[in-house]
Amino acid sequence: MSDKYIARSTEIAARLLDGEMVIMSAVDSTLFTLNETATAIWNAADGVTPLREIVEQKVCQEFEILPEAAYQDVLSLVEELAQRGILLISDQPIAPQEPAP
Repeated sequence: MSDKYIARSTEIAARLLDGEMVIMSAVDSTLFTLNETATAIWNAADGVTPLREIVEQKVCQEFEILPEAAYQDVLSLVEELAQRGILLISDQPIAPQEPAP
């Protein structure tokens, strides 16, 4: 099974408030609030670190959960965030994007 790579979309605006990431879509102005776990994943979404590594280093160590269970939960989360245009997800590393004008 190939790993996934995630990167933050440039079509959003994001701010950290009280330990949670608040994200607004530039496409339709929808607001999203990420909990502590999702914020840790968001912060690690650099496009080049494999998702499994993010899960092991950020989620499992911080929240004391087994890697395989955590990976499936995180994969579901990043797929949902990708559908909403918040994250990009790929089977290979993602090149950095230029911010929208």
